[in-house]
Amino acid sequence: MSVVENCKIDRILAVDDTRDNLILVQAILESEGYEVDLACDGITALRKIEQSPPDLILLDVMMPGMDGYEVTRRIRNNRAISSYIPILLITAFHESSVVEGLDAGADDFIRKPFDTDELLARVRSLLRLKHSLDEQQKMTRQREDFVSRLTHDLRTPLVAADRMLNLFEMETFCKISPEMKQAIAVMIRSNQNLMQMVNTLLEVYRFEAGKKTLNWEVCDWPEIAQEVVSEITPLTNEKGLTLKVDTSGLDPKDKNAGIVMGDRLELRRVLYNLIAKGASQFCKNKERKIIRDESSRIIRGNLILWIFLLLLRTRTNI
Repeated sequence: MSVVENCKIDRILAVDDTRDNLILVQAILESEGYEVDLACDGITALRKIEQSPPDLILLDVMMPGMDGYEVTRRIRNNRAISSYIPILLITAFHESSVVEGLDAGADDFIRKPFDTDELLARVRSLLRLKHSLDEQQKMTRQREDFVSRLTHDLRTPLVAADRMLNLFEMETFCKISPEMKQAIAVMIRSNQNLMQMVNTLLEVYRFEAGKKTLNWEVCDWPEIAQEVVSEITPLTNEKGLTLKVDTSGLDPKDKNAGIVMGDRLELRRVLYNLIAKGASQFCKNKERKIIRDESSRIIRGNLILWIFLLLLRTRTNI
């Protein structure tokens, strides 16, 4: 039987220009508990698919007007069809190569006159594929929804905690000892690090969901690097590390030296994460440099920032 665990009955669309063939297929499938819809030509089939997508399509290859190959291509190219629909081509021995149909996007084929048991076996196989893909899509949607809700719910208390800690640090409520100020400063940095992790998780979700748009703008790369180094220096000082931004390789006469095209926020985020991650791996009392050469094409040093090739478009169009 085609009844799955949620009691949903699989619906199959049979497409054939010969009425007798449709009646035969309908009788076979309905005897197994499937819901069957019929279409006598490609245009009618496409209209029914857009109105109510079936779980499986049985498609005859040779039909007047629009053949099965063209119907298959239009289905696969139709972005309005959100879920994947398996297509089983039905073809006679003397008809065109099945390779063309498979290349067009069909999933399987069966030749006429077909054996009933073989037809039902192929139908069951393709419906298993359909159920598996639908379950994967469902899990993906649930994961995206979970990440979206999680990051939103986490950001609210973190922002509130950050504001409150800053008020304590500024002695808004009462005077505090230097030791307490130092402890609060550590708490603020830890809270901000957690906020950064939440923001990164949200950005990754947006990228995967295709909802993140990069804002291309002119960015001063040395300036961004200096901002990040200034922000992360308190953390590296605790480890006995020294960070420097070395711009000696830049031509001081070139107004565009160190200028790149990219998303400033994402450049800053990636650079911060890379330096913070790298700093945690470095030995103490070591001096590390971030160097940018005059062509603005290579970032070199102990931090190999190859990932920026995905985010940058320099004036040299690398």
